[in-house]
Amino acid sequence: MPASASAAPSPDSRSAPDRTPASGPSSSGPTGALALAVDVGGTKVEAALVDSEARLVPGSRHRAPTGASSSSDEIADAVGRVIDETLTTLPPGSPLVGAGVGSAGPISAEHGTVSPLNLAAWRGFPLAGLVASRAGLDRAVLRLDGLCILLAEHWVGALQGCRTAMGMVVSTGVGGGLLVEGRLVGGRTGNAGHIGQLQILTRPDDSTGLDLDLTLENVASGPHIVAWARRQGFAGSTGEELAAAGRAGDPIARAAIRRSARAVGEGIASACALVDLEAVAIGGGFSKVSDDYVDLVQAAVDDVAPLSTIRGVRVVRSALSDEAPLIGAAGLIHRADLLP
Repeated sequence: MPASASAAPSPDSRSAPDRTPASGPSSSGPTGALALAVDVGGTKVEAALVDSEARLVPGSRHRAPTGASSSSDEIADAVGRVIDETLTTLPPGSPLVGAGVGSAGPISAEHGTVSPLNLAAWRGFPLAGLVASRAGLDRAVLRLDGLCILLAEHWVGALQGCRTAMGMVVSTGVGGGLLVEGRLVGGRTGNAGHIGQLQILTRPDDSTGLDLDLTLENVASGPHIVAWARRQGFAGSTGEELAAAGRAGDPIARAAIRRSARAVGEGIASACALVDLEAVAIGGGFSKVSDDYVDLVQAAVDDVAPLSTIRGVRVVRSALSDEAPLIGAAGLIHRADLLP
């Protein structure tokens, strides 16, 4: 199911079966040391225990809502609760070797703080310290959520074997992470790969200053594209309703889906011009808004590519579905060799 106007659907942490990545590890029990994985986004926080073969420990996955209207204390409490619930499932005799945290950005990897665009109450919030303290660890490793998704896809997902690639999420927001010549790219502050903040529309000649309405995220993400469809006369208000209307052939819904995919394709083409990507894996709730969404993105990349070489990039669907952020956060511990 696609994301709603405000959130991607997610399984109930107490009843949904844990899934093994299709191209990843086997389905036997957890192996050896475990990492605590935490993923913080604009609508929810999740935590789980993940082993060194990228498998979620059954029953360890828990979630709680966040939301743009939540206070700082409410968000922090949600993070603490899912960590507490997850740690109660730590199998006897399995050591907890660290905590990896993926968060919507901007972040400061150096200081362990986050200022997510979709969580106004958190500005410079010490998320890494909160997670480490709650888990009883000396420190937690914090990285951008897009980089975590890329790490997961490169580790056991759709980008295995690639040396230069990008992972993307299209959901409440639009995020990304970069792999260049076999290494994850963090950048000066830890925010490299923040493709959702690329400006893809031309501003009026007399405009000045920052205009977030021109960014890829504010064109292509679930909430913004549903809002655009409503301005065209669409009667629904959620991503699910947009998806259903699109399947039924509603012309406004299909135009909205194509508009989102086109914008994502333009963003990818721009990224390719800089780093000559081999492949891009797209996940996130809104990327499931239609069966042909990724195909539409691929077509857009090929159509707008400013260089003929860009048409060789492969745009593929995530192989890890909604587990990618948690697997990637755990990869900050289990695959620390890939970190910048």
